[in-house]
Amino acid sequence: MAAKKVRVNSNIGLHDANFSLEKWSLFVRKNDGSNLQISLSELMTLPKTEIVYDFKCVEGWDQISHWGGVKFSDFISHYKLEDETRFQYAGFVTPDKKYYVGLDMPSAMHPQTLLAYEVNDQLLPIEHGQPLRLIIPVKYGIKNLKRIGTISFSNVRPPDYWAEQGYDYYSGL
Repeated sequence: MAAKKVRVNSNIGLHDANFSLEKWSLFVRKNDGSNLQISLSELMTLPKTEIVYDFKCVEGWDQISHWGGVKFSDFISHYKLEDETRFQYAGFVTPDKKYYVGLDMPSAMHPQTLLAYEVNDQLLPIEHGQPLRLIIPVKYGIKNLKRIGTISFSNVRPPDYWAEQGYDYYSGL
């Protein structure tokens, strides 16, 4: 039942003229001051998880969609980031820093939360956040950040683009 053409609703954070897929890396900022730099090919060596679910938008529309990637919890385990999950929040930011979301740690660690690199068994196209996006079925679409550049952890609630526009910070279903 998954849509063959997945709806695109926003392009915030995707218009960086300097973006290069070949140069992209995921940066993970650890609270000890160190950073991890992870390539898409490295992420793709981790166990792949697929999910088909009803993606819901705060505008009132929904669409069944099919995503593939790495469970965030598997990512945390593989890169030995368990200490970071003791913090209350995870922050996700696009490489151009124009789109950013904050998640409470229980939502980030939910077993269905994905760092997705595929939609409908194909690598993400630009309009869906190539090369990596957040898919979090327990939240509205405004929390499903496209083109993740940096992940950080904190006990202070990270900035959130849509919360700054008046939407609920948690945006849970």
